[in-house]
Amino acid sequence: MSGGRSIDKERKSPRESGEDSEDESEILEESPCGRWLKRREEVEQRDVPGIDCANLAMDTEEGVEVVWNEVQFSERKNFKAQEDKIQAVFDNLTRLEHPNIVKFHRYWTDTHNDKPRVIFITEYMSCGSLKQFLKRTKRNVKRLPLQAWKRWCTQILSALSYLHGCVPPIVHGNLTCDTIFIQHNGLVKIGSVAPDAIHHHVKTCRENMRNMHFIAPEYGSSQMVTPAMDIYSFGMCALETAALEIQGNGDSGSHVTEEHIVRTVESLEEPRQKDFIYRCINKDPAARPTARELLFHPLLFEVHSLKLLAAHTLVNTTANISETITDEVAGGSSGEALAWTVCGGARRALAARDLPPHAEKLEKFVEDVKYGIYPLTAYGRRRGAGRAASPAERLAESQPASPEPRDLETRRVVNMMCSLKPHPHPHPDTSPADLLMTILLRMDDKMNRQLTCAVSRRDTAAALAHELVQLGFIHEADRDKLCRLMEESLRGSFGHPARAQLAS
Repeated sequence: MSGGRSIDKERKSPRESGEDSEDESEILEESPCGRWLKRREEVEQRDVPGIDCANLAMDTEEGVEVVWNEVQFSERKNFKAQEDKIQAVFDNLTRLEHPNIVKFHRYWTDTHNDKPRVIFITEYMSCGSLKQFLKRTKRNVKRLPLQAWKRWCTQILSALSYLHGCVPPIVHGNLTCDTIFIQHNGLVKIGSVAPDAIHHHVKTCRENMRNMHFIAPEYGSSQMVTPAMDIYSFGMCALETAALEIQGNGDSGSHVTEEHIVRTVESLEEPRQKDFIYRCINKDPAARPTARELLFHPLLFEVHSLKLLAAHTLVNTTANISETITDEVAGGSSGEALAWTVCGGARRALAARDLPPHAEKLEKFVEDVKYGIYPLTAYGRRRGAGRAASPAERLAESQPASPEPRDLETRRVVNMMCSLKPHPHPHPDTSPADLLMTILLRMDDKMNRQLTCAVSRRDTAAALAHELVQLGFIHEADRDKLCRLMEESLRGSFGHPARAQLAS
């Protein structure tokens, strides 16, 4: 998914000055439903592998600009072989809904030519990428304020946690400061979610090597693309935003070395910020924290204020919240209690009329909450009409109290990895020796599956493998191979340092 466009340093483009040329505004193509009109004006690609071209388009229904992305297959037979899998991937992408992810509106296929196309419409981020913002900021300041950096990291991690929480996890796979976009109000969105199905089945290859330092070191040594790779890329984004640039930056064609990265991290003044980034860019993928764990890092985690919790409740429970908060909501003319206090054992209702006049613009704060600038990270959020649950949340809600056998898995596993590490948030009833097992599976359709559960010395590999078959997570024929892998990991981890095993 593509977003904004680069702006010339010396002069404004015709579009910036409000003088679109007739050539740029020319309509080249129309969607089958007639809603989207493709224009000649191109959108910068942001080094997105697999996307052949991206043009501005008009959404005639909403009256806004969107991005018309095209993926072209080299031959019709290649497309036919992957059509069902590609459609399944794109169906999942259209269901994603998160305030910090560039919206994926619709897709369709065009098979009328010798080279079939997949066309998909995404949200247009007119304010540009985080990379562009950093370049402009670097001219005036040496460091980004820590509070702004924390707000950006929280929004990006909130989006990654949502993607990685899907079943199976959705790995972004191309996270750089070029694929993160920032709006004028401080809202950050990640775009260019180019799934594995696009990476490997289209004619476009990545030739621009300037962003190679964002790619995890294990990439290429294994066919599996995992959430841990996104965490490494996020760590590099966090470093670049903290320092405004990485020494030896690849923009000039040079290669960013490990020495450049370490030197840039050490140039930061906040010790907790250094620790946060070093955790993300750990060379061992099993040692990297998850997106959710990073949200609880001491540098980022804050107990949410009552004001923020109230704003989220208002946004998520009000069906049609207006552009500004009405006097009835802000002033509480109805006199209904907003909260209760206990003083000296007596319970007292607190209404809006009991509060002092608001010292800041309440409307602006609630609007920022509505648009996703201040996501809740520590508590399970009550979802209203404006927020969609992730596929994992919807699956969890639909599960009965006792698990029943699911449909049998028909896909075979081509790669599998099992790792064990200390449980980050042990339950009071669990033993201190309990560990957290993570199994990463690469299926024969190139989709990934991540499974996580707590294990103890009482658990056996045979029982765990049987349960995975019963729940429809693996094929029966893969049970013995996974059983041996888990047995080796369990034997090596209890009483010994945790380590990861790989089988193929």
